[in-house]
Amino acid sequence: MSELMWIWVVLGALIAGVLAALIRKSRRELALRRTLAPDAPLPEPPALAPLRVDDALPLPRRRHPTRHPIVLAHGWGGIDRIGPFRVGYSYFRGIPASLRGAGHTVYIARVPPTASIDLRASALARQVRALDTRVNIIAHSMGGLDARLALARYGLSDRVASLTTIGTPHHGTPLADMALALGEWRRSRGLLDRMGLNVDGVYDVSTKRMREFNRRVADAPDVLYANVVAAVDLDAGGVHRMLAMGHSYLLRKAGPNDGIVPALSQLWGETLDEVDADHWAQIGWFGRFDVHAFYARLADRLAEREL
Repeated sequence: MSELMWIWVVLGALIAGVLAALIRKSRRELALRRTLAPDAPLPEPPALAPLRVDDALPLPRRRHPTRHPIVLAHGWGGIDRIGPFRVGYSYFRGIPASLRGAGHTVYIARVPPTASIDLRASALARQVRALDTRVNIIAHSMGGLDARLALARYGLSDRVASLTTIGTPHHGTPLADMALALGEWRRSRGLLDRMGLNVDGVYDVSTKRMREFNRRVADAPDVLYANVVAAVDLDAGGVHRMLAMGHSYLLRKAGPNDGIVPALSQLWGETLDEVDADHWAQIGWFGRFDVHAFYARLADRLAEREL
């Protein structure tokens, strides 16, 4: 199988897996809501919702909270609807509730799910500024790049005490390199445009574009930049089957990885932790990884530094 065909298979499997999981979960939640309130229509969410506190019931209080609220910034594909249909899933699965249970104030950013880093960064900056307080951003995957650009280009540095990135492709990913080549093929890109799909975010995280991004996007001097590096230990339990092909491809091209992003690409700033978790397990999906203990540990470290 040629490398081009291989990457088509990998990308197709990833997208199909995510959509299938979201649709199944949406159907279950919709059935439950109809059982509880058969005549109550589901609300229509706005295209870009403002930041909101997660409304789950808090868990018993544990350690002292962070000095500043935590903003969770999602990665590529963090959606709550497909077309006119409400999907209704939480990108950070159960994580806001567990953090709130430890006494932390938590907000969730909503940015265009598949758009370019620039569009997403602009949306993130507007939402954080609306809070009118300094915050600690914990960002997964592409969300870390959104936050870096928001700090550098959209004047957010005075509102952010720290940025912690998890599984973020700071130096790009070979998966996006192949997607970039496909996207620049006229017929492929034209088809996506006609479908109204802005998937510029995929192309933005190629290794070539991230070299340029890192050259022109400087860190804010008064913000703590930290990272968590994730890679899968196949001997300890392995990677989710929908990420297995991507993991195998990246293992040959770039070494240890989480199924989407090479471990070396996740380095930016101070490394706070190294974990055995694939890209989806890092946000509480499909994994054997104790995601709640992991985020509690991150928040505790921010609290210890009075951030």
